[in-house]
Amino acid sequence: SAAGVLVCLLEYPRSKRKKGSTMERCGQKYLTAVVKLFGPLTRNYYIRAILHAALAVPAGFLLSTILGTVCLGIASGIYLLAAVRGEEWRPIEQKPRERPQVGGTIKQPPSNPPPRPPPDARKKQLEVGG
Repeated sequence: SAAGVLVCLLEYPRSKRKKGSTMERCGQKYLTAVVKLFGPLTRNYYIRAILHAALAVPAGFLLSTILGTVCLGIASGIYLLAAVRGEEWRPIEQKPRERPQVGGTIKQPPSNPPPRPPPDARKKQLEVGG
């Protein structure tokens, strides 16, 4: 049961993506602070892979926990693959919001007029419509 709590605390905070944006989970900022506190011990995916594999070993001896063992083994393999590819856990940090400048938001009006059909086509549309 303590191992399950440890895995949940470790897995709940999402890592920041390299590209694009990452949605933060509800209440994640508190657990992110805890994960950041342990530094490379929780940030490194090699260590996470070893931890998951080590937690899977004792659970494999009981038939009732075999499904959890399989899940921890798969998670260990995924973390090992991610570590080999050079990935690591990075915290999602909120950027300070910049206030938009009033002068910067005003756009220049278009310099070209909107496209209009030639005068002959406009006359035909009036005759057909009227």
